[in-house]
Amino acid sequence: MDKGRKETLTTRVVSTLFVVVALAVFKPFGLDAWQWQAAVHLLGFFVIGVAVCMLTDTILKYIIRMPRSYDQGVGYIIRRNLWFQLINTPLVALGICLYRHFVLSSRVEANALSWSNFIETLVIIAFCSFAIGLYWRFKFRSRYLAMELEETRQLNEQLTASQTSAEAAQPSSQVELTGTTSEKILLQVADLLYIEAVGNYVKVYHLSDGQVRTDMLRATSRQMEDELSVYPTIVRCHRAFLVNLQQVERIVAKAGTMQLVIKHCRESLPVSRSNMAQVKKSIKGV
Repeated sequence: MDKGRKETLTTRVVSTLFVVVALAVFKPFGLDAWQWQAAVHLLGFFVIGVAVCMLTDTILKYIIRMPRSYDQGVGYIIRRNLWFQLINTPLVALGICLYRHFVLSSRVEANALSWSNFIETLVIIAFCSFAIGLYWRFKFRSRYLAMELEETRQLNEQLTASQTSAEAAQPSSQVELTGTTSEKILLQVADLLYIEAVGNYVKVYHLSDGQVRTDMLRATSRQMEDELSVYPTIVRCHRAFLVNLQQVERIVAKAGTMQLVIKHCRESLPVSRSNMAQVKKSIKGV
C-alpha cells in the first residue's frame, strides 16, 4: 500500500472513530436501552462509516473525476474535501438510518425508518463531520501552507520563463479596442496592463511613454475579452478583471487565494476560485 493511500485510510478510520466515540458519549438513537450490547452496535456504526468513506472515495474518483492527489495544489485538495463531505455525510446518515430500522427498532420503536429519523441522523453526522473537518484542517495546516508556498514558487518561475520566451518569440502588435460608442483606444498589446469593469464602462490600464495611463470605454469586460481572445497572454482572472500575464511582476498566495502583482503600478489583482485553474493553465502555456 503506497504512502498516500495508507494516509487516506488512516484519516478515514480516525474520522469514523471520532464519530463513534461521540455516539458512545451522547448515546442517541436509544443506545442506552441496549446496555452492554450498545458496544456491538457502535462497532456496526464504525463498519458502516468506514465502508461509506471508501464508497465516497470511489464516487469522487470515477464519477466526479476528482482522484486523490497532492500534486494539484491546495485549492484542489480543499475542493475535493468539500465534495467528500457533501457526498459522504448523507450517505453515512442513510446507512445509519437503515441500521436503526433493521437492527435497533426491535427494542426502540422510534428507530423505525422515517424522514424525521433521517434528518435527525443527518444533523448529528453533519455536526460530527464539521468538527472532524476542522481538526484535520488544523492538523494539516502547516502542510497546506508549505504546498501553497511551493506551488506559488513554481508558478512564479514558470511565469518568468514564459514571459522571457514570449518576448523573444512574439513581436509587439497593435490592437484597437472599441466600445458601444465611437470612442476607441489604440495601443500596443505588450503595453496593456489590465482591464477593470466598472458598471457599464471598462477602465483600460496601459503604458504610454513609460507612464501608466487609464482610459475608459463604454463597454463590458466580456466585449473586451472577446476582442482580445486571440492573445493568449490576456486572460480573465476575476469577473471584474482581465490581465495581461506579460505584465504580471509576481504571484502572491495568501490562505488559499491568489493575487497578481502588476508591473509599473504595483496594483494587486485578485484571482477568483472559478478562474484560478485557467490562470494557472495560461501561465504554463504563455
